[in-house]
Amino acid sequence: MATDAAATKFQNPADFRPDFHPEKISSTTTYDGLHFWQYMISGSIAGLVEHMAMFPVDTVKTHMQAIGSCPIKSVSVTHVLNSLLKSEGPAALYRGIAAMALGAGPAHAVHFSFYEVCKKHLSRDNPNSSIAHAVSGVCATVASDAVFTPMDMVKQRLQLGSDSVYKGVWDCVKRVVREEGFGAFYASYRTTVLMNAPFTAVYFTIYEAAKKGLMEISPDSVNDERWVVHATAGAAAGALAAAVTTPLDVVKTQLQCQGVCGCDRFKRWFD
Repeated sequence: MATDAAATKFQNPADFRPDFHPEKISSTTTYDGLHFWQYMISGSIAGLVEHMAMFPVDTVKTHMQAIGSCPIKSVSVTHVLNSLLKSEGPAALYRGIAAMALGAGPAHAVHFSFYEVCKKHLSRDNPNSSIAHAVSGVCATVASDAVFTPMDMVKQRLQLGSDSVYKGVWDCVKRVVREEGFGAFYASYRTTVLMNAPFTAVYFTIYEAAKKGLMEISPDSVNDERWVVHATAGAAAGALAAAVTTPLDVVKTQLQCQGVCGCDRFKRWFD
């Protein structure tokens, strides 16, 4: 009798649930059910798909931002697009895409994994902390830009220069190292971080807030419309963040493309 009473006294209902693992609940809540390596793979794939889909637009943007010293003088998207298509055809819109592919995958893997790890540690007491989301985004940006900046520079130089300037990714890398030194690959790093840090802080703050708000609109069907929630929140966050950081993006392009296609050279990033 005494043994039964003691057993009853110290029984815990959780002990009779073989699938009950508190630590797994915490991990699932923080990472949306994904592990660190899964975020690296999904982030890498997402980055590649994003850049591949938007690469023609990025090429036009690069030409517009380099205006003033390069042959194309038009400030209109239509004029730049027509100039590229008439002079070199549709292939001109995809020049440099190999460099983008080499840098975007690893950089986005670093970005998303760093963001999730930082968010886990910084928002432990408050999962909805906007400050934690913003700081996590900045940390992720500093790390990922260190990976992506060299290939981004190669990509933009290939986007501006015709085949007579650079024959490909490897030719561009060799010539930059020989003529300008290794430091040329990171000439825009400080500007890139200054641009992407506020971009990412604004982006992830708005993204997390918008995602939370949209998911609360229809909590019963959140699993069915989750992709819509992520897409809508991401679009809103990206548009607002880009509006804040576009001026620095122009500076970044000028620094990365200096000396190409007649573009000016700069002694320092703030010249």
